[in-house]
This record gives sequence, structure tokens and C-alpha cells, in this order.
Amino acid sequence: MVAVLNPLAYIAQRWTPSPRVLRRAALTAVVMSVLIVVTGGAVRLTGSGLGCDTWPKCTDDSLIATPEQGLHGAIEFGNRMLTYVLCAAVGWAIIAARSVKPRRPGLTRLAWSQFWLVMGNGVIGGITVLTDLNPWTVAGHFLLASALLTVTTLTWLRTHEGDGAPRPRVPRPVRKLAWALVISSVILIAAGTTVTGSGRHAGDSSDVPRMPFDYVTAAHVHAVFAWVVCALAVAMWLVLRVVDAPADTRARARDLLLVLLAQGAVGYVQFFTDTPEVLVGVHMLGSCLVWIAVL
Repeated sequence: MVAVLNPLAYIAQRWTPSPRVLRRAALTAVVMSVLIVVTGGAVRLTGSGLGCDTWPKCTDDSLIATPEQGLHGAIEFGNRMLTYVLCAAVGWAIIAARSVKPRRPGLTRLAWSQFWLVMGNGVIGGITVLTDLNPWTVAGHFLLASALLTVTTLTWLRTHEGDGAPRPRVPRPVRKLAWALVISSVILIAAGTTVTGSGRHAGDSSDVPRMPFDYVTAAHVHAVFAWVVCALAVAMWLVLRVVDAPADTRARARDLLLVLLAQGAVGYVQFFTDTPEVLVGVHMLGSCLVWIAVL
């Protein structure tokens, strides 16, 4: 009897990616995960969230945007189409992870989890349109996109490592501090969705419901968590120097401080200038970069 191979196994038998190709495939998924967040923000900031009237089609009678929907329809439909580019990037990462030799099942599972997150967020995006941009589903859409960014980043980091037993690079208390930094950053990102959900830029020119929070209070709470993350990042930078951590680890702590400084500056400027669209978009990009740096 001849064994029937699935397509991935068939490719893996005939192709072995180099470490460089594997890392590039994983990095492409990271870049697309960031790009989909930024372009999704552009949809909201241009008031194009309901540019396509329904989902999965753009109108009841058309799969694509129609001339009658104008620029808003084109922007919303363009963002939907970019999801297919994201799928292609994730698919490349899956194929490369599956084809590497010797096999790395853990890396393959990480790559496949990207696919399921993309599918899940596509459904959440559809629900967001069908519920006329309900702010809670908008927040869920962003948080699931952040979950995708988490997995693509971890996959990329794992491509630089082997599958042997982990070797701690810093003492246990420092690793606990790192987890505190991660958890605080998760809370910071979640708090940011309440600022978005209660503030301007609801995503459409129509009467879109907002979260039942005072925008200024939500922004202040978000800022408190931002300062907590900054304090932990400074502590991490100092502690790594004290314990004489490897140079590349100290460099990552420095990078995090620089990204946090830039993100904080953008955040305060946008708050005191009535949240101009361009700065809000830059802040969304900064949120992705901060999270990557934390990871």
C-alpha cells in the first residue's frame, strides 16, 4: 500500500527551508499582523467601518465594493482583501515550519495557531459589521488581533532557537519581573480599548454606540497603567545590568524603553490635541511595537 500524504507532508518531503528562509517566513507573518492592525485602524479613523453594508459580502447583492459606496466602501473592502495577504503570510510560515528538518512539532503548532486566530478574527470582524460597530466587538476585534501578533512574534522568536531544554539567561526573580511586565502590558492594552470605545472616531459617520465610560477617566486609567509598565521596564533595564545579563537581552530592555518613550509622547500629544486621526493611527502602530518589544 502507498501512504497518502497531505499537501504539507508532500511539500516537506521535497523541500527543506534554510534557517534564514524560516525566519523570514515567520517575520513576514509578524509584519502582516502589524499591518492589518494599522489598516484596520485606518478604516475606523476614516469613518469607513460600515463602508461595506454587510458581511461576508460587501452589499446584499455584491461581493465587492460598488461605485455607490464611494471611498468608504473601497477602504473597508481593501482592508478585507488585505486579510487574504495576511493568510498567505501565515500559510508561508506554516509551510516553512512544517518543512524544516529535523521536524519541530512545537514550532508547527505555533504556526498553525496563527491560522485559527486569523479565522476567528475574521468572524469577529464580520460580527462587528453586522452589529453596526458595537464598541465591545470592536474591542474584541483588536484584542484578537493582538493575540495574533503575540503568536506570530513568539513563532518568529522560536525560529531563532532550538528545541533543546531551556537554559535560563537570568535568575528566577528577574524572570518573575518579566512576567509582571507582560501582565501589566496586557492590562494596558485592554484599558486602551476602553479609551477607544468611549472616545471619538467611532468608525462611521452615523450614530454609533459608545462604551458607557467617561472618556477622560478612561484615558487617565490607561495612563496609570502606562506608567506602571514604564516603571517595570526601567526596573528590568536596571536589574539586567546588575545581574550582568547577556548583551542582547540588555539591548532588548533598552529597545523597550525607547519604544515606550515614543509611544507615551504620542499618547499625551494626541490626548491634549483632541485625538487627531493621524496621531491615533501612529498610536495604534506604537501599541503593536510596544507589545512586540515586551514579548
